[in-house]
Amino acid sequence: MTTIREHRPYPRRVSADGPEPILAGEKTATQAWLVKAFAIVPLLALMAAVPFAWGWGLSWVDVGLAAFFYTVTCLGVTVGFHRYFTHGAFKAKRWLRIVLAVVGSTAMQGPVIGWVADHRRHHAYADKEGDPHSPWRFGTTPAALVKGFWHAHMGWMFQRERTNSQRFAPDLLADRDIRRVDRLFPLLTVVTLVAPAVLGGLITMSWWGAVTAFFWASLVRLALLHHVTWSVNSICHLIGDRPFEARDKSANFWPLAIASMGESWHNSHHADPTCARHGVRRGQIDISARLIWAFEKLGWVHNVRWPTPERLARKLKTRRSATNENVSQPGFER
Repeated sequence: MTTIREHRPYPRRVSADGPEPILAGEKTATQAWLVKAFAIVPLLALMAAVPFAWGWGLSWVDVGLAAFFYTVTCLGVTVGFHRYFTHGAFKAKRWLRIVLAVVGSTAMQGPVIGWVADHRRHHAYADKEGDPHSPWRFGTTPAALVKGFWHAHMGWMFQRERTNSQRFAPDLLADRDIRRVDRLFPLLTVVTLVAPAVLGGLITMSWWGAVTAFFWASLVRLALLHHVTWSVNSICHLIGDRPFEARDKSANFWPLAIASMGESWHNSHHADPTCARHGVRRGQIDISARLIWAFEKLGWVHNVRWPTPERLARKLKTRRSATNENVSQPGFER
């Protein structure tokens, strides 16, 4: 078996008998069933969206609510779960830390501690044995890559194995606030499903407005968000540009940049995982980084790990200067 060197931008618990194991048993039957329901039900709604809109139900209220909840919940994952909790790209005030955990949970992608543990495990073993969702898991033949794409996109979630949070997220397990938010995931799931329907009903003053808002701003919105997030795991490890040195097959895939709030600049991210900005070159839209920048200006976050031209130049495969490669300055162009 090949020995894999871990990249660990986070604390890892080590016991007297050695490091904690990668896995911590299996999901319960109920947990496994809920994962499938959370993945499949919104997907069915997405498949029904076109005939539903054609036949009887899409209003500007639905569009507005769907766009609002998509943006908020997506940023909860990208800024909160990913760049902050997983990689420590900045430090946040306590109230914002709790808000980021709560809002990220409303993306219905799992409780915060489990999400972070899975993603840190992904970075520790990216595209190697131990990675929970590498599309290269089964080989490089066309058939193997088709199977790998399905595994990386959704299939891995249906497996019963559970990442060991004691090993990959001991810092979050030690945080009382985050443990409480983690336990509130079922309630936050209800909130993210019901809130759009309630607002739709109140805005239109009709039950039908609540029904259509639930369909578009709850189910369809969640399905789109899920598949954009999962595409970073699948597509962004298969195709795209790879201008930076990384230990894996991560790639920048520009068509997903806006929908993913900057997460699809994935090669840049894997080259420098703790960096707060993934779209590091001019013209690479990164909405998540813009929000972090705004938080910094408001004094809500500090110690932000912005990219520097010198650091990025060292990671460029061509070793050309950062200036010639149009690497952006720390933060954003003023």
